[in-house]
Amino acid sequence: MSAATQTRRYVKGGPGQGTNIFASSLDLSLLASMAVIIGLGLVMVASASLSIAEHQTGNAYYFLIRQLSLLAVALVVAYVCFQIPMSIWQRIAPWLLVAAFISLVLVLVPGIGVTVNGARRWIDLVVLRLQPSEFAKLAFLIYLAGYLQHHQKQLGDVMLGFIRPMVIFVAFAFLLLLEPDFGSVVVLAISVFGLMFLAGVKLYQFLVLILIGGASLGALAVYSPYRLARLTSFLDPWQDPFDSGFQLVQALIAFGRGGWFGVGLGGGVQKLSFLPEAHTDFLFSVMAEELGLVSVLIVIGLFGYIVLRSFRIAYRCQLLAMPFVAYLTYGIALMLGMQAFINMGVNMGVLPTKGLTLPLMSYGGSSILVTCVCCALLLRADYEMRQKSKKVRQRAW
Repeated sequence: MSAATQTRRYVKGGPGQGTNIFASSLDLSLLASMAVIIGLGLVMVASASLSIAEHQTGNAYYFLIRQLSLLAVALVVAYVCFQIPMSIWQRIAPWLLVAAFISLVLVLVPGIGVTVNGARRWIDLVVLRLQPSEFAKLAFLIYLAGYLQHHQKQLGDVMLGFIRPMVIFVAFAFLLLLEPDFGSVVVLAISVFGLMFLAGVKLYQFLVLILIGGASLGALAVYSPYRLARLTSFLDPWQDPFDSGFQLVQALIAFGRGGWFGVGLGGGVQKLSFLPEAHTDFLFSVMAEELGLVSVLIVIGLFGYIVLRSFRIAYRCQLLAMPFVAYLTYGIALMLGMQAFINMGVNMGVLPTKGLTLPLMSYGGSSILVTCVCCALLLRADYEMRQKSKKVRQRAW
């Protein structure tokens, strides 16, 4: 079936039929899902950070207050980004890519980049610490969406069209690994590979890329002592529960204590100096302990709905001849879904430990800011898709 035929079927029904789908200018169910996750995240940041905040600052609500302040800024920035048409994002994509690349270089410069726990991932801006890797992932996806729109035919016919974005990706991945930020490389790699596959990369090109990328990441993991230790401790954390397997063991204990409905909000004990990074990387485990398996399933369902709904929006954009919007929506959905999947998998012990936050929930300025911008872009894509659909339907009738 041709794209034109699909589009006609999609808008079939005339001005007076099927308009309930577009009764609102926003996808309220998508917006509500995001809001629920943010609200639950604030509750859990408050609960998980009380002990560490009291110990480090003397103010038990220090991290909650900072998270609320950062979220307020993030929502304002997200609102501004929502007002920007997708055509403008497409035009500034190369500049965003250059800015992201420069920031990844600057974070490696001594005196500019800040080192925490052996990783140089932050730039100190006095009021907050900027994590360039978060912005770099989104900037690359915006660039790639524009590239795929202009070079889609070359992806299937000319190897050069396939290699060009991969060269840029390798440069970004190399800088991220120098920090080191292995988790961001994995998330970006899967998002890029998935997006290019959806754009029409031939299967043999895709398989070759997967093999090369998988072999490279595997080699990095094996030949880096601390990454190898993480892999081996993931396979059997109880072999060394007080050293390499400590984080995973404590996370599993939190899940075990939670049961179906948890021990009660604020009643968890794993956050009390047992579970490292309780309000950031392992917030999901604290939630499982205090609110139980039911809350875990709800959060998984909400993230799954956001990803599936975003894919639906992207598919509709394709039918309405909006390739840039479609590709960017696919890319953001893949990135958010994969980062959430990895964080949850790490917390549940089914994936090796990675330094990744849970989108919209974990404490962190750069993370909440970029994730809110991603959500704004998803909502903007849905808004423009609805407006385009109305125009097509009016012309058809």
